[in-house]
Amino acid sequence: MSAGVELDHVTVRFGQFTAVDNATLDIRGGEFFSFLGPSGCGKTTILRTVSGFLDPSEGAVRIGGQDMTGIGPNKRPTALIFQNLALFPLMTVADNIAYGLRVRGVSKPERMKKAQELLDLIALSDQGAKLVGELSGGQKQRVAIARALAVQPKVLLLDEPLSALDLKLRQHMRNELRAIQQQVGITFIYITHDQGEALTMSDRIAVMSDGVIQQVSDGKTVYDEPDTAFVASFVGENNPFTGKVIRADSTGAVVQTAFGPLRGRNPKNLKEGAAATLFVRPESLRPGKGEADTTLSAETLSAAFEGNATHVFLKGVAKKDITMTVGRQNSVPLPAAGEKATISYEPMMGIVLPEGKMARE
Repeated sequence: MSAGVELDHVTVRFGQFTAVDNATLDIRGGEFFSFLGPSGCGKTTILRTVSGFLDPSEGAVRIGGQDMTGIGPNKRPTALIFQNLALFPLMTVADNIAYGLRVRGVSKPERMKKAQELLDLIALSDQGAKLVGELSGGQKQRVAIARALAVQPKVLLLDEPLSALDLKLRQHMRNELRAIQQQVGITFIYITHDQGEALTMSDRIAVMSDGVIQQVSDGKTVYDEPDTAFVASFVGENNPFTGKVIRADSTGAVVQTAFGPLRGRNPKNLKEGAAATLFVRPESLRPGKGEADTTLSAETLSAAFEGNATHVFLKGVAKKDITMTVGRQNSVPLPAAGEKATISYEPMMGIVLPEGKMARE
């Protein structure tokens, strides 16, 4: 059984510092929901507030419609998986999984039966008698998940549990974690700074910056239709071109930039004279010029071949180089280093947003 989680104007302060500022959203029961943002943005503070380890300075947390004010972490219908997993090295895998049931006074036969069910769920059926130290990193991750699920929480909270794994194992565990969530059907709230994790696993994502939720939506919308300059620059790679709107009409807006006038769609309905940034994804840029394309010229700095694609780096402004990602199917010759290159994009692949703070500034 799962439960929804509601943040109702939640603010968390530490002295004069505001870690979370007026966070309001509804997480649906059975949803895989991720908080995505850089270190220090407030996402772990939200997780600890939902779990009961922190109290909000203002606002309320509701789980399954019940106000959690005054209810400690041991009384909430949640379980929390920490970054370091906190498994017990001198216990067997089965005893680790059953530990929470033991604390609750469940009989040994019953808790061992539950441990075996969860071992089957995480595809470690024959590993129950091993010590934790005999397992691989990915297996330890699965044991930590099983231990959390043993107490039958309605909401499972995960604080960057894959961060210590190498890239390939992390990518493999994304699929496994999502599959486990779909099998058990409970609400997962996942904290990460890794965009690939959030985009791959989540039903919806909340992107955070400086304690503020910038956007809440599914991964495709967050990637293709960012709400703010921060979201556009943080989620995936993006090329920003700053300037002022010199023309706006029903088909989009034109921004006067250091590279000349560049067109993109205008979801915020910015008016002429507004300070703006036009963003174009590297994969939307291409060498040469199409009939209806928006074009710009820049000096080629270098190129990096990466198997299925080549990343071409061109000289930008303000220490921000332009990146163009070209797939192997491209038949147009790529510009050489030092060459002045003409590159282009379809205007609807650019997005014009109000000028604002960008990631990694």
